[in-house]
Amino acid sequence: MSTTPPNSFETVPELAAEARIVSLDALRGFAMFWVVLANTVLEPGQFMANNKTVDSLAVLLGHRDWEGLSVAEFFFPLFVFIVGISTVFSIGKIIQRHGRAAAYKRLVRRAALLFLFGIFYNGGLTYPWPDVQLMGVLQRIGVCCLVAGVLFCLIGPRGLVAALVMILVGYWAWLTFVPVPGLGVPSFAKGANWAWYIDKFYLPGRKQFGDWDPEGLLSTIPAVGSCLIGVLAGLLMTNPEIPQKKKLSCFTLGGVGLIVLGCLWSLQFPFIKNLWTSSFVLVTGGVSCLALALFCLVVDIWGFRRWTPPFIWLGSNALAIYIVIRIVDFRGIAQRLVGGDIHAALGTGGNVAITVVSIAIVFLLARFMYRHQIFLRV
Repeated sequence: MSTTPPNSFETVPELAAEARIVSLDALRGFAMFWVVLANTVLEPGQFMANNKTVDSLAVLLGHRDWEGLSVAEFFFPLFVFIVGISTVFSIGKIIQRHGRAAAYKRLVRRAALLFLFGIFYNGGLTYPWPDVQLMGVLQRIGVCCLVAGVLFCLIGPRGLVAALVMILVGYWAWLTFVPVPGLGVPSFAKGANWAWYIDKFYLPGRKQFGDWDPEGLLSTIPAVGSCLIGVLAGLLMTNPEIPQKKKLSCFTLGGVGLIVLGCLWSLQFPFIKNLWTSSFVLVTGGVSCLALALFCLVVDIWGFRRWTPPFIWLGSNALAIYIVIRIVDFRGIAQRLVGGDIHAALGTGGNVAITVVSIAIVFLLARFMYRHQIFLRV
């Protein structure tokens, strides 16, 4: 009995050759760069003091309080999208060599490790139970990777599209038509919606915002949809029968189509990142497709790669860098180098100097790890 799934990989030369797609690593690193920048600019409030440039950048990278979109809203879905693409390559390769059982084992292992890393990222066991945060960014990525990966192993592209539609429409119907207990009416409002209700009464441990978590239980379901969009993109990338230029056209047209559908849907089901609404999934998925098309065009087709190494350093070790910037005080290190009299001499530019040096240190760390082949893999 064959162990090859419906989306067969037996004839995919990219997987057989174990080739890495430079554009994908660069795109992942580009997204990681903005995460580093957001942590550098936004987390230490001092960086926002008395400098118009940094203040404007901080506003740009800031999240909306509830409804709406900002630049910062796009990077987490982009990571989930890239995880979906990577699933096609990594899990497809395992299926080729060892069969589905090994693929399922790898998916469960990856999800478990991401979940544990996520708990560590959130503070681990610093405080006694129940003051331990169980959900977070890495946990959501782990769950999305597991569910989307299992679906990828079981069904073909049409089935994946059907699953995506069912997830997004089902989630919309639940939040739109089912009354929230205690309210008696459906609601998308902050602190008065189904995601909040389920987190409050069924999510154990500490929640990020008291009684709910932006990466909580219910809103993780549509996040799987973001990962499935990435899986579908990965299937297109690995299809040897479609020319490269046609793939770019598909990414571009598909991205624009998703954005249009998402904007139309947002008229009734608004963009709310904390709820990961279906309109949010479509628009961020569309932007992710366009970003992938652009990077593939510039890096893989035109061959402009001289600018990519710093982003590849970050992208090939994104998990490690994400955790390190949480536990290492890069701002403090930068202040040791350009603080004091140097900071004072630069005036309002002192905060910019600290920001730049902080980011430069992160890049140097990523370069060191890349050059010495130090990678945190799951």
